Amino acid sequence: MSACRQSKCVSHIDTQTSLCSGLHIADTPITMQNWYKHVNWWGVVLTILIPFYACVQAIWIPLQWKTAVLSVIYYFMTGLGITAGYHRLWSHTSYRASNCLKILLALGGAGAGEGSIRWWARNHRAHHRYTDTNLDPYSVNKGLLYSHIGWLIMKQNPKRIGRVDISDLNEDAIVVWQHQNYLPIVIFMALLFPTLLSGMTWGDWAGGFIYAGILRMAFVHQATFCVNSLAHWLGDQPFDASKSSRDHFLTALLALGEGYHNFHHEFPSDYRNATKWYQYDPTKWVIRMWEYLGLAYDVKRFNPEEVQKRRLQQKHTVLAREASKLDWGVPPSRLAVLEWEEYVEQAEKGGRYLIAIAGIVHDVTDFSKSHPGGLLMLRSVVGKDATAAFSGGVYSHSRVAHNLLATMRVASVRGGCEVEIWKKHQHNEAEETSPMCQ
Repeated sequence: MSACRQSKCVSHIDTQTSLCSGLHIADTPITMQNWYKHVNWWGVVLTILIPFYACVQAIWIPLQWKTAVLSVIYYFMTGLGITAGYHRLWSHTSYRASNCLKILLALGGAGAGEGSIRWWARNHRAHHRYTDTNLDPYSVNKGLLYSHIGWLIMKQNPKRIGRVDISDLNEDAIVVWQHQNYLPIVIFMALLFPTLLSGMTWGDWAGGFIYAGILRMAFVHQATFCVNSLAHWLGDQPFDASKSSRDHFLTALLALGEGYHNFHHEFPSDYRNATKWYQYDPTKWVIRMWEYLGLAYDVKRFNPEEVQKRRLQQKHTVLAREASKLDWGVPPSRLAVLEWEEYVEQAEKGGRYLIAIAGIVHDVTDFSKSHPGGLLMLRSVVGKDATAAFSGGVYSHSRVAHNLLATMRVASVRGGCEVEIWKKHQHNEAEETSPMCQ
């Protein structure tokens, strides 16, 4: 290595370091001198500069209603190429498709301008396997803006993306064909096709290029990006709260049903994102139609009981978390243990209203004046076993009363109730009324 190159390695912990030591530029600090080398300029041109150019041109180019209709239709066609094709068919193999349908989805996905099937599915499988970690290529933990678009416009070290198996993609002839010929396919499907269609049909060449071509593609981009960002930030988590994925109608509306993301991360191989009939998931409806027509088969659906079990488990987790914030009293296992005689003695001489219920001693002194049944009723069971009286012998108390009583625990009684009763039970197990406190 020359002295000049050696001096650069020593003096700069930035791009020069990456060149000398073999570090990828993404693994070096961003400085005022090297920031432009951290930028993925192809991503900037495709997702920012070209859409900005189209927005400027749209000031002078009027939008014809026919071109507007074409733009909406082509948005759905290319969007389905991503959601039904790139995502649910190739990334998650949630169904199988005929070669005719696969070709159409490969062309439609290319029209969205989001990279080849192989590149897209490889990143998405890494996202699912390593969600919210540094191995996730668009982890929301790196920031909402980063997960939305930053990961595309800033260079990433491909070796830092988690490893996944894409052998099935490498063996798919249509995936390989699209990947090897992606540039001419994407130029034709994303820009030339809508331009030719609108120009040759109703003479709107410029409008077809700007509206049905560039701006339509930009809208599909942003809708897809919302699944990486918004769907990990906005909404509910009915199936799992340990990861960032969330369900929200807005994201589903933007991304052809991909917004029920919490369900999707729990059941990724299911062809649906939305399980309820009223939830917006046009991708699911289209796949169902293809299945009916024989174009899609081996469509995967999780057993409804498995879905319901996970939903109930998550509800239990949420309830347990909320319950842990409340005072439920000292757990019985942590209470001091008293002999029955000790309990009676403390109740009689301690100046406190101690009552034993179900083997637990409760100090109801502070509550005595507000007891709905009156002070005399409480005094009548002080120092005694009030289990029967509390549980229906005098009055069957509500669950609120049980909860309130639990906060007054101070000790437990060895054997659970009076010694005499306990001894009687030991000698006569056939006694009609169980002496053990319930």
